[in-house]
Amino acid sequence: MAPVVTSVSPAQGAPAGGTGVLITGSGFTGATQVRFGPNGTTFVIVSDTLIMAKTPAGAGTVQVTVTAPTGTSTQNVLFTYTSTPALSSLSPATGPTSGGNTVTLNGTNLSGATVVLFGPNSATVLTNTATQLTVIAPAGSPSSVAVTVTTAGGMSNALTYTYVAAPVPVLSSLSPPSGPPSGGNTVTISGTGLSGATSVQFGANPATILTTSATQVTVIAPANSGTVNVTVTTAGGTSNALPYTYTATPVPSLSSLNPTSGPTSGGNTVTLNGTNLTGATSVKFGSNQAMILTDTATQVTVAAPAGPPSSVGVTVTTAGGTSNPLPYFYLSAPTVSDLSPHLGPATGGNTVTVFGTNLTLTSAVTFGGNPATGIIVVSDSQLTVTAPAGSGTVVVTVTTPGGTSTAATGNPYYTYLGAPTLTSLTPAHGSELGGEAIVLGGSNLTYTDAVTFGGIPASFSAISDTQVVATSPGGAPGTVNVVAHTPAGNSNALPYVYDPS
Repeated sequence: MAPVVTSVSPAQGAPAGGTGVLITGSGFTGATQVRFGPNGTTFVIVSDTLIMAKTPAGAGTVQVTVTAPTGTSTQNVLFTYTSTPALSSLSPATGPTSGGNTVTLNGTNLSGATVVLFGPNSATVLTNTATQLTVIAPAGSPSSVAVTVTTAGGMSNALTYTYVAAPVPVLSSLSPPSGPPSGGNTVTISGTGLSGATSVQFGANPATILTTSATQVTVIAPANSGTVNVTVTTAGGTSNALPYTYTATPVPSLSSLNPTSGPTSGGNTVTLNGTNLTGATSVKFGSNQAMILTDTATQVTVAAPAGPPSSVGVTVTTAGGTSNPLPYFYLSAPTVSDLSPHLGPATGGNTVTVFGTNLTLTSAVTFGGNPATGIIVVSDSQLTVTAPAGSGTVVVTVTTPGGTSTAATGNPYYTYLGAPTLTSLTPAHGSELGGEAIVLGGSNLTYTDAVTFGGIPASFSAISDTQVVATSPGGAPGTVNVVAHTPAGNSNALPYVYDPS
């Protein structure tokens, strides 16, 4: 039977040939030829099932065959000639002697990299494509070394990588230089040569490293007591020491709030005064967390959280503990349900009664945005004010620490009226017995609520803004003044003559 080839290992190699391979199969005794495609090569028969050979030069993917007196193998066992890898750049081209940094190698034919050497030391391959490798650089001594990549196609050209000794770290300052015995606060350590900090010690206790750069390390201080030395360790060694003092933090104390009440929606700014308030970590209104805006030893400002109508205790928490509580009142917004009257002169100055709810703490009343004066709170549901000047129909709003009312409910509308004016009486005289229909002509007469003839009330009907029809009352012969009245006041007077009957 002809020889049988079942495998070749490795199944790829450099185009220049010379790759040592093992050919397995059967019927190899007395083999006379081993070919890689059309090209023969030297070989050694190890046994009837194993041949050792050196690949000839070639290209592409070729069939491996064995020939013996009994014939030539026909199995489709393949060997691929792989191009030699080539490097074009390294990034970065320098690194610490401790290694451990990521280096990117760019080039061609890099697929299937089996070894990446930094001088004599192997790097750990992270990713591998035809044009790029990323590796973790091995440790090395301060010097320049050759970086090469080996694939089945052979070894690449070499690029230079320089190991740089890390500087000894030097500390210049701590911020803050003190903190609570419980630790947990953030400390910023400034200096030089701090990159890659592996350890920060507060005395014998390690700190938790948050961030690190060449000039700054931030850490969470561990618990401790007294004054301890702070040091930073990098690949370059251990730094000089700076003192850090553990100081017991006093319990915060509150003396006042301003304001002491606010709307249920929250969002208003509240100032908390007291002592030992520095480093406030929490401000609570009852069980609800407030947003801290500013913080000093004697004052904290916050945005109040929302809360239901109630009284809650406000507390401040620092590293020293939680303060005494002070009361804060959540107030429902006021409402305006009605006014009396709803009409008044454009000049203002008249008294208006406002009806609604939650009016006790009223601080402002506006008529269409114009402030009223003379606010008198009668009860939680009633107050009186002096109307400001204005025009048209406006919304009356009430403001308290609980917020400002809206026009969503009730009838909070107030209408400003021009003063009534009379221009004519038709007719301008009539019987002393009265009963005459008199047309009063003029302007701003729509809301006429009284007409008098010489001070005597007459029955009337307002026809339009320019006309009122009144029935003259009886009167002594002679001339009297006719006056119309509206919520805006009295009109001018026009003469009316009573004729003797």
